[in-house]
Amino acid sequence: MHELALQVLAWLFLAALLAGFIDAIAGGGGMVTIPAMLLAGIPPLQVLGTNKLQAAFGSGAASWSYARGGHVDLRAQWPMATGAALGSVGGALLATALPTDWLRAVLPLLLVAVALYFGFKRGVGELERHRRISPLLFGLLFVPAIGFYDGVFGPGTGSFLMLGFVSLAGFTILKATAHTKLLNFGSNLGALAVFAAAGAVLWKVGLVMGAGQWIGARLGARFAMRRGARVIRPLLVVVSIALALRLLADPAHPLRQWAGG
Repeated sequence: MHELALQVLAWLFLAALLAGFIDAIAGGGGMVTIPAMLLAGIPPLQVLGTNKLQAAFGSGAASWSYARGGHVDLRAQWPMATGAALGSVGGALLATALPTDWLRAVLPLLLVAVALYFGFKRGVGELERHRRISPLLFGLLFVPAIGFYDGVFGPGTGSFLMLGFVSLAGFTILKATAHTKLLNFGSNLGALAVFAAAGAVLWKVGLVMGAGQWIGARLGARFAMRRGARVIRPLLVVVSIALALRLLADPAHPLRQWAGG
């Protein structure tokens, strides 16, 4: 049994490493880690809590790498990261009280819309553009709202943050990626605090996966900084579509049940 446990931990470490690499570039790391933990036999609530722990290592490592590369100012952006954390705390607290079927139903459609936006809008994210919303409103409204979503449900958070930074704040896609990781770090910590208080975090598993996330995120961030929009944009499209298909593949998904009925 001990040997089997070590094999499972090794598998989860590798899954987290891959997730960290992908997530540092285009988001969607949970698409790898959540199914991996479920396949390992971890109960769903502990999967959600442990996923926030290991994901915090990845988003933290990616944020640090992007900051060292000059793509995000950690000190200047800490208020937005705090807003994301507070939003995720509220989302995690309400996760068990609010029905999420409607979120699960519309999420694949929203992810496909994100993929179409980045896939077909020429030149998007290549140059900084005029912002459509003030930094104050962006930080007070958009950021906590996405943080709340991350706490209450989660999949696709990185894609939605990227879309907001590019389309609303006018960031380049590389700058948007760097800032997305910082806000994701904040929302991961906020939700983690709630799940930890509820006893829903497997610390040994989370720390082992966190080590994999740290390595993968550092590699992914370096790769993204070298290749820029040439790799981030197509990977973002692929990840968004893949996540939408992964959600629709669940027989319990509301859209499949509606179509079957």
